[in-house]
Amino acid sequence: MEKKNVLLVGAGGVGHVAAHKFAQNNDLFGNVYLASRSLDSCQEILESIERKKNYKDTSKKIQAKQVDALSVCEMVKLMKYLKISITVNLASAFCNMSILEACIESGSAYIDTAIHEEPHKVCENPPWYANYEWKREDSCREKGITAILGAGFDPGVVNAYAAYAKKHFFDTIDTIDIMDVNAGSHGKYFATNFDPEINFREFLKVWTWIDRQWVCKPIHSEKKVHDFPVVGKQTIYLTGHDEIHSLSKNIDANSIRFWMGFSDHYINCFNVLKNIGLLSEKPVKTAEGCEVVPLKVVKACLPDPKTLAPDYTGNTCIGDLIIGMKNGRRKELFLYNVCDHKACYEEVESQAISYTAGAPAVAAAILVAREGDWDVKKMVNVEELNPDPFLDLLKDIGLPTETIKVSYSKKSSKNSRK
Repeated sequence: MEKKNVLLVGAGGVGHVAAHKFAQNNDLFGNVYLASRSLDSCQEILESIERKKNYKDTSKKIQAKQVDALSVCEMVKLMKYLKISITVNLASAFCNMSILEACIESGSAYIDTAIHEEPHKVCENPPWYANYEWKREDSCREKGITAILGAGFDPGVVNAYAAYAKKHFFDTIDTIDIMDVNAGSHGKYFATNFDPEINFREFLKVWTWIDRQWVCKPIHSEKKVHDFPVVGKQTIYLTGHDEIHSLSKNIDANSIRFWMGFSDHYINCFNVLKNIGLLSEKPVKTAEGCEVVPLKVVKACLPDPKTLAPDYTGNTCIGDLIIGMKNGRRKELFLYNVCDHKACYEEVESQAISYTAGAPAVAAAILVAREGDWDVKKMVNVEELNPDPFLDLLKDIGLPTETIKVSYSKKSSKNSRK
């Protein structure tokens, strides 16, 4: 079987991790290319790979290319010239549709980690995938294009957790609570763990799936304290997120919710920025007549998430708490991963948030390259695929799955997925 050439688009924090992981597994692919608008950003990542000696096959180095990912024409030209078979989109969420269209036109498989966003629209009506991605389903099927949507961690691995639980542990599912906490410290006064613009945009309104219908709630209006493995008790808030929008269609459950951990300091800073209008995506004019977008100004003032990695300490914990029935008995199961910031920096010079998002996309690319049951020749979300090989592979490349099983009698036991 001829090894497939890969184009990795995006040289931010997640692209940094993915490039390292492609280097560690470069014997499985043909040529691997890293593309961005900035060649300097690509070169910084390639230098990091060299510093950490992460090339498995040192004779096959990743090559840097410059491209405007918003230009379908430019993307198609580059993909055809490089004979790309798999494109992994880790660029801005604003680029998703142009990259997907380029894949459909050029014949490349497509993998991304987040839902598409339009710059002038925030928190559109659900289900979000139906607004853009799913409109290309027919095109992908007609041309035999494998397009895997949301193959990061959340969305991505948490979708696979839901599919795995449905396949192996439950007859029926009542509730899926996806929970994401970062019990880490980076030493900055205030910073977001990934692109500040995307971070703030997704937390301006809460769309959630409760009792088999969409419900809209104010942001940060519901919270609870949950006792997590390793990181302990954390305050988590009900928020909207990508994976709910596909899981509500593909997994038969009464309620599917997403909870994210925020510190009191984050909430205070967020509320101040929001209440004075600095999180608006709509342009305003300064007294000098300059037109600016407040949210972009805030982004420019905050630390680049990539710069947080050297000083980050602590752990992330992300997982699915699933409640349902098995053999007539109530069953509760928590599938999760704990990731250590310092360990990530030692391996790939990154922090755990970028690591958990970037590594799964590479696992998805490996499964597509093997031409097995993940090379489906159509558009799918992760939960529509066989979760077993994905979770097995993630264990091998640095993101093992753990489980906590709670029986009806409330006795618990802890096991690693083998």
